[in-house]
Formats: sequence, structure tokens, C-alpha cells
Amino acid sequence: MDGTETPEGRERATRGRRRTRRHDPQRRRRILDAALDVLVAEGAAGLTHRKAASRADVPLGSVTYHFASLTELRNEAFAWYVGQRTAEYEALFAEVESRSDLIDVLADLVHGGPSRHRSAVLGFELHLAALRDPALRALTHEWTKASRAVLARFTGPETAARLDALLEGMIMHALLSPRPEPREAIRAAIEQSLGPADGSGT
Repeated sequence: MDGTETPEGRERATRGRRRTRRHDPQRRRRILDAALDVLVAEGAAGLTHRKAASRADVPLGSVTYHFASLTELRNEAFAWYVGQRTAEYEALFAEVESRSDLIDVLADLVHGGPSRHRSAVLGFELHLAALRDPALRALTHEWTKASRAVLARFTGPETAARLDALLEGMIMHALLSPRPEPREAIRAAIEQSLGPADGSGT
């Protein structure tokens, strides 16, 4: 007999299992990632605590424990996404040393939009939700500010703002279009937005 056959032993074993299940430091992160999956699949209107719990494979009570309201869950999921995406975006430019390098990176960003479908959809879902939520508008403002600051290192602030707006529109077009835009056309639009090579655009 190993001590678990008595009522007291079974109770101790049950408490031990419960303690093991509760000790899950990555659970909150998994819930946020699951919420993002729901946002991609169903949009903000489709997000529920139950759906996030199902995708994260955690009890419903775990989701409501960490995120009391759907607004809190949605907004923190978007904030988690923006933090990830901001770091990824900056890393794209780590080896840019010339105007040609910059154009290549930006063209890849647009041309590869459909292959990064999840990330692009989340970005547009965030902007759509931000139309009705001031807290999310503040988040999109900070995100735009950060991305333009990256571009401004190579272009200056005015060109960076113009280029950032162009990229958003072109990525949305790439997601919705039945045919990909030719890479040459993407490069030409970016070059035009940058301005003359010997001008103030770079």
C-alpha cells in the first residue's frame, strides 16, 4: 500500500495534483495567445471567455480569474500583440545600411503580407476596434509612433509618416486582392514615396 488507498491519502494526492495544475506561470500568456487566435478567426465580436479557454486548453475559471471582463481580455491581448509586433518590426531593419536595403525590406513587408495573414489581420482588427475604444486608440497611437520612429531613422519624420500610411494601405490591398501586386510595382510605389535618392527623403 502506497498511502493513497486511505481517504486521507487520497485527499493529500488530490491536493498535490491541484497544486501542480495551478502552478502554470505561462497560463496567462497562453490565454492571451488563444484570445488572439479567436480575434483572427472571428473578430472582436466573436471573442468570449469560453472560446479563449477552449483554445488555451484551460478551465473557464482561469480565464475569468485573470481577465474579469471581455474588454480587459481583448485589450490586453491586443497590447500583447502590439508588443510582439513592435519588436519584430524593429528587427526587420537591423541590417539595413542603404536605400536599396530599405526598399527591399519594405517590399518584402508588403509582398509577404498574405503569408503573415494572422499578424496583418490582428493589426486591422485592432484598428477597427480602436474606432470605438479610446484605450485602444491610445495603443494604436503608440504603435504608430514606434513604427514611424523606426522608419524615421532612415527617412526623416515627414517621409516616415507618409511611408507608414502607404505601407498600411498596400498591405491591406495585398490581403484582399485575388492576385498579388507585382514586386516591381510595390518597389516603384515605395521609391516614389521616399522621394529622389539625393533629396531629403533618405
